[in-house]
Amino acid sequence: MASTSLLKSSPVIDKSEWVKGQSIRQPSVSILRCNSSTAAAAAPSALSIRASSYADELIKTAKTVASPGRGILAMDESNATCGKRLASIGLENTEANRQAYRTLLVSVPGLGNYISGAILFEETLYQSTVDGKKIVDVLKEQGIVPGIKVDKGLVPLAGSNDESWCQGLDGLASRSAAYYEQGARFAKWRTVVSIPNGPSALAVKEAAWGLARYAAISQDNGLVPIVEPEILLDGEHGIDRTFEVAQKVWAEVFFYMAENNVMFEGILLKPSMVTPGAECKERATPQQVAEYTLSLLKRRIPPSVPGIMFLSGGQSEVEATLNLNAMNQAPNPWHVSFSYARALQNTCLKTWGGAPENVEAAQQALLIRAKANSLAQLGKYTGEGESDEAKEGMFVKGYVY
Repeated sequence: MASTSLLKSSPVIDKSEWVKGQSIRQPSVSILRCNSSTAAAAAPSALSIRASSYADELIKTAKTVASPGRGILAMDESNATCGKRLASIGLENTEANRQAYRTLLVSVPGLGNYISGAILFEETLYQSTVDGKKIVDVLKEQGIVPGIKVDKGLVPLAGSNDESWCQGLDGLASRSAAYYEQGARFAKWRTVVSIPNGPSALAVKEAAWGLARYAAISQDNGLVPIVEPEILLDGEHGIDRTFEVAQKVWAEVFFYMAENNVMFEGILLKPSMVTPGAECKERATPQQVAEYTLSLLKRRIPPSVPGIMFLSGGQSEVEATLNLNAMNQAPNPWHVSFSYARALQNTCLKTWGGAPENVEAAQQALLIRAKANSLAQLGKYTGEGESDEAKEGMFVKGYVY
């Protein structure tokens, strides 16, 4: 005789009741379990139904970030990486200098016309501008959704071919709840796959499982997860090899996200474009990159996913924009857009040079790049009038983020 039990956790506390320093209850989960009590019956079966109380909000946030003509400004460089950027213009890596640069980025007038989300480093999420205004509030005033980098970086993967895995799952639930309370509404977790090093089945599976666990934990705490398995540009391989590896990686990622009951309508993807390796002698045109990349997406990405926010991965500012534009020459099942760091910031940073009198010119440089990528998202970018500096490649072999 079969018995059925329905177990429910206590209701979620309303967000308006939260107070600083108060612990936040996790979203409710309903579990339906049907067990057979007869010895001769088959092994017990279980059907788990995750019903995160954040579901509607997650879908709304994802659609807001994936809105027409807009994309993501990735400014989540760690303090160490930010220090390298500052060093390139002769500045010390101090909190004051990082604050000055981040203030420059978030306070660009009109930025929200082209940028829908900004990924922040933890320091930035809790930081104020040089004028004393919370950076999160400055973004919200422009209609830009604040996001947060939640991974803890790459470390060597034992048993692999000198490959890496991404750490940060420990304590992620409590950190995500705190980030939500601080104003973040989406998260980012970056792991990498290296083609010259294999990739090994172990590395691909580890990357996919880590992304799936992160995505499930993020959604349970109200954050839309940006899923980012970056296939590094390093290598001499051709575009067909990149396509082959990308198919395998994305098959594993979506398999494990399904195993972890991740709601696809409440995620965003941040993939690499399908390009030849950076050291390959045969270069691909924007049309070829678009053809290979869109073919990959159609084979692996469900149409329920709201947005595909491509990373630039060391491409030049202009190259990244041209490739994005080529992918938007015909309607796609998803919002195909950008989540660029260096491909938005490079000219801006050099124009600023750490000088207060250059802030306005630097902000204008960022706005130009943001508008160019906005046009590319709409399939209307022409590439006319671009500077030689914007055409310079930014690939760094063995780049550490």
